[in-house]
Amino acid sequence: MSVAKILVGVTGGIAAYKSCELVRLLVKAGHDVVPLVTDGADRFVRRETFFALARREPREDLYAHLTRADLYVIAPLTANTLAKLAHGIADNLLSEAALAHRGPLLVAPAMNPRMWASSATQANVAAIRARGIELIGPDEGEMAEGEWGVGRMSEPEEIFEACAGLLAKREQLLGRRVLVTAGGTREPLDDVRFVGNRSSGRMGVALAEEARRRGAEVTLVAANLTVPSPGGVELVPASTAADVEREVLARAVDADVVVMAVAVADYRPAEVVAGKRGKDTGAWTLELEPTTDVLRTLGERDGGPLLVGFAAESGGGIDRARQKLTDKRANLVVFNDVSREDIGFDSEENEVTLIGRDGERRVEKTPKRAVAGAILDEVARLLEEADGRGR
Repeated sequence: MSVAKILVGVTGGIAAYKSCELVRLLVKAGHDVVPLVTDGADRFVRRETFFALARREPREDLYAHLTRADLYVIAPLTANTLAKLAHGIADNLLSEAALAHRGPLLVAPAMNPRMWASSATQANVAAIRARGIELIGPDEGEMAEGEWGVGRMSEPEEIFEACAGLLAKREQLLGRRVLVTAGGTREPLDDVRFVGNRSSGRMGVALAEEARRRGAEVTLVAANLTVPSPGGVELVPASTAADVEREVLARAVDADVVVMAVAVADYRPAEVVAGKRGKDTGAWTLELEPTTDVLRTLGERDGGPLLVGFAAESGGGIDRARQKLTDKRANLVVFNDVSREDIGFDSEENEVTLIGRDGERRVEKTPKRAVAGAILDEVARLLEEADGRGR
């Protein structure tokens, strides 16, 4: 892995002694390590030990929590600090840094097995996972107090390898131009009403954020997002299917990857009423006309970007998703079942099947940030293969 600046947070548990080895391994690999040691951890292993291993001079830095770093790893992570991360509490240097950090965050929990198994702890774990924080461990084994169970901190060598994996991903799409679409289009009936769908844009935003974290230059074509747009990307508003068509086709020529996560209306009103149509006792009959299939149009271009399409189907529509891969000449199709209320539209979680030309991979129900990571892992693999073939 390339040289990086890494924050190492150490909290107050007996496993703090293992973090000495983690710091040593990171320094040996050539990284610039900044220890952030809580007062509780200092009672187990003195701060000076970590600074010595990091080859840094202990000094008073008023803004140490604002240190810009490529990676932040907290090992061990106690139940108390886990709760702080889950609820945004910033009452010490380590937790303040967690709020300010903008790169990947890896945590290695360590606590009594009963504490780990408690419903409060598991709710906190779910909360930090949903925000994209990576966990490693805890492992099963004998605890310092003599109990046996799940709660031991992962070994320093395992944490080091996890750090290496996260650092490698930050450059996975370096130099690539990625165009992501997100949200749901709205096709006007008159000046007030529209035909639309329930897409929030959460999946597309997660993809844009993850692509940016992996080093890509990202453009997000956003259709009526109901979630905050990500920072660090070019944002292009596009309300209707025609807007999406225009903006995507104009920008795709310069893109290496196009990810069509937007829910584009398949049909729009053939006529739009000027002003607002008044209400009366009669029926309002609408004639709908098909919109342009942007993914198909992109697939028909020779030498175009790598194409990722989405197939939002109800129930057992995976066969239609497989056919979409062929019909639209995509490189990857992401199938998800929108008939389920616990995943898909406007949910923080999703469960998908990645359908490619060389096979399929199922991603079990998980936060959309993690789904975005799985999709971009596959995109990175396809790009690497294409480069090998001289695409």
